[in-house]
Amino acid sequence: MPDVQDPGAPSARRPWLIGGALWFLLALAATAGLWHLRSDALESQSRELGALSLALTDELDRGLRGVEEGLKAMRTELIEQRLPLSSGVATRSLLTRAELMPMVDTLWLVGAEGQVVAASAAAPPPDLRAFAPDLGSLPAEAMAMSRPFAMAGRHEALVALALRFQGGPAAHGGWIVAALPASTLLGAFGAAIPAADARMAVFRNDGVRLASTPLSVALPEEGGMARQLAAGPSMALRRFADGSESLVCLHEVLRYGILVLVSRDLSATFTGWRQAAQATALVMAMLLVVIAVAADAVRRANRRHAQAQKALQTQLSRASKLQSLGTLAGGVAHDFNNVLAGIVGYGEMAQDAADPRSDQARHLRKVLQAALRGKSLVERILSFSRGGARASMVFELEPVVQEVLDLLSGSLRPGIVLERALDVPGARLRGDPTQAFEAVMNLSANAMQAMPDGGMLSVQLRRELVGAPRVLSHSALAPGRYLALSVADQGTGVTPDVMEHLFEPFFTTRSAQSGTGLGLAVVHGVVAEIGGGIDVQSRPGAGARFTLYLRESTDPLPSAEVRPASGAQGNGQRLLVLDDEPELVGLLIEILEGLGYTPEGYIDADAALEALRERPRDYAGVITDEAMPGLTGTQLTEALRDFAPGLPVLLLSGYGGALLARRAAEAGVTRILAKPVERAQLARALAELVH
Repeated sequence: MPDVQDPGAPSARRPWLIGGALWFLLALAATAGLWHLRSDALESQSRELGALSLALTDELDRGLRGVEEGLKAMRTELIEQRLPLSSGVATRSLLTRAELMPMVDTLWLVGAEGQVVAASAAAPPPDLRAFAPDLGSLPAEAMAMSRPFAMAGRHEALVALALRFQGGPAAHGGWIVAALPASTLLGAFGAAIPAADARMAVFRNDGVRLASTPLSVALPEEGGMARQLAAGPSMALRRFADGSESLVCLHEVLRYGILVLVSRDLSATFTGWRQAAQATALVMAMLLVVIAVAADAVRRANRRHAQAQKALQTQLSRASKLQSLGTLAGGVAHDFNNVLAGIVGYGEMAQDAADPRSDQARHLRKVLQAALRGKSLVERILSFSRGGARASMVFELEPVVQEVLDLLSGSLRPGIVLERALDVPGARLRGDPTQAFEAVMNLSANAMQAMPDGGMLSVQLRRELVGAPRVLSHSALAPGRYLALSVADQGTGVTPDVMEHLFEPFFTTRSAQSGTGLGLAVVHGVVAEIGGGIDVQSRPGAGARFTLYLRESTDPLPSAEVRPASGAQGNGQRLLVLDDEPELVGLLIEILEGLGYTPEGYIDADAALEALRERPRDYAGVITDEAMPGLTGTQLTEALRDFAPGLPVLLLSGYGGALLARRAAEAGVTRILAKPVERAQLARALAELVH
């Protein structure tokens, strides 16, 4: 089937646009969620880091205040000369006081000229120029902090605090200097460290680093960076010289001019967030794939839907055209049948009156033969229009198909091979077995004519359960149980333009001597009458496959009936004859009188029904036309069943509309005959009904 949807059309792009917009909105929501999660993680870490920094700063401040109080107590002792500093006693005195101050390692008394007056250890004091603020201008109550320095015998750096004193052992005063291990400035950071990536450093406010944790690559070097940090907010994101980015929290110990810096590496801080972001990205990628697959599936479904809609529209157009042709053909056939009825009826009576050996009898035989050929043609037209007076009975389909194939196998042209696959024994249909025979014969004959050079003729019969409505090439198939009859050939195939007119009456691709073009039209009528659909699959040059879907019947087969002899005559039984054509009423009366019956004719259906209602027991049967103004024959039958349920009704019809046999059976019609009716045929039917 041709593509009915341009891939670049807006309707084809719509699933992609909708899917893309949906994914974009989801990605936007996921991004917003991740950003919110990142902000929450950063805020949480900031609170934790801020609390830790504040605690460490407070701890350092309290520790340094303790050292300061100890040094001031020593100054008081010096001034009051209560600190023994005589030779041999000074070292022990200072050592004792150093041991009383937990953070202090070594004590010195340094004179105003820089000379050591007394010390708790033999090591020299730090360079007095390493202190800030400058010792020469240091106020009496202020403290100065030195740079980190090394001392012999010690493996770690130390820093020193200095406090000015006046008088005492140095005439011009001096400074009390206390050396502290630099690591003591870090306090309990090692125990309170929140994560392995957390770092701490202590600076003087001039940028000199006093102490820091090991491997502190993320910490600023001495100088301007610390001052820049001090000038900024207490909590900030900072990028350092090595390219790393950290969350930095800074607090200042104003009394001692010290900055306490605590930091965490962002790459480690956001590890959990990064894992969530990666998982989200993976989910979004998978969702993008799913949306792309879904959009493609929707596009394909839309494309199939459009193709199905086009196929359905084509099928409806074909069905509407065939229905219109059937209605037209049925109307013409009805009027033509009435003409043929008069020709056949009066021709038979004229033939009875003529000398069998005369030219008149011979001419009348020719007239009747022509009339009967016309009747056969009309019957085929009525088969297409589904308006013929045909039998409606339950029969097995496989024996009918088998009979057709047996007939064909004896007349196959050289080069044609017949393949049969019939595997539905006992499968039944409701309809006319004669017409089913004709439909199978027409399909098989068409298949053989499509293979002038020989080939395989394949006939298959199978059961098929249709669970959902299905669109066929020339029908719409409702759900149900069907018998699928397929006839396939290896001929020239069917072209698209021929496919459009395939089942139209009188349409043929062969010469006028090869057929009338009614074969496939009859097949269409038979399938429509039984109930089902037709599917034709073909490509030019690759053969064709015709599949008839015939609705399966579950009704039991009819029992065999004993038919009366064909020459049975009437015995004066009264019959009511009804037809809207006065000429046909007169013809029937004359024929029935000749057959030994007592006919009573009517041309008005209401008058006939009234007569039946008044005297139902006076009549042995009713003969009525179907297509009449007012009441139709089936409507008349349905009405009289209220008061004469057992009265036989013989329905004569030239054209009764679609599904006449089914409607007649439902109304209670006993027998149907197609116009024009031959006298012998009428006699047999009446014998079955009346006797």
